[in-house]
Amino acid sequence: MPIVTDLEKLLRSGVHRMGELAFQTNVSNHQFVICHWRDVERMGEAASGSLEGGGLEWQVGPGAARELSICTADGHYRFAKGQPDMRCGWILALRNVEELRQALDQFYPAGLGMFLAWQTGTLEVENLRAKLERQTGMYRSVRTISDAGAQRLVREVCGPAHHCAKRILWQIDANRPLQDSAASRYSGIAEGVAQSEAIPLLCREACNHFVGECRRVAKEEARSA
Repeated sequence: MPIVTDLEKLLRSGVHRMGELAFQTNVSNHQFVICHWRDVERMGEAASGSLEGGGLEWQVGPGAARELSICTADGHYRFAKGQPDMRCGWILALRNVEELRQALDQFYPAGLGMFLAWQTGTLEVENLRAKLERQTGMYRSVRTISDAGAQRLVREVCGPAHHCAKRILWQIDANRPLQDSAASRYSGIAEGVAQSEAIPLLCREACNHFVGECRRVAKEEARSA
């Protein structure tokens, strides 16, 4: 499977982070383990071979990834996988690279595949205007949002400061890039991690939350016109 082969190459090159995840090899006799980056030191304690090492909650197999990623520490539903609020306190044991790939896809759906496609220049990116033109029904009004309104929303909705840890690849349209801001500059890699050591989280099109905010701003602009 090519994607597994590509993942193996990334691991050999020193990649060990993706979003809030840290992964290592050969911990407690498991080929791969994943934990929250805040628990890396505790995962090191688990390397002694004891499943209780580090005081982490052990899970086994890629199927557990969905439950681990679905809620925040205080039990709130994480409606977007790119939110930087995944709960800590667990460690996920995996048997091989294929299970690692499956787990990563549960934590960050299509994240690995998008990164690999982006690396080769084959990732399809949809600019904002193209996405808004496809909206119908109650969302048809989003088409009227001004460029200024859309640019402002990027600053107010996107980026880690607003609970999204993805790198924005899209523009307003083919001729209008995003204005410079903390959100538009964000790399999709957590602060303090070298680019060569991480798989960035990528945003190839505006999310439904952003489209919903476009509808709100478009209606405000129409009322004030």
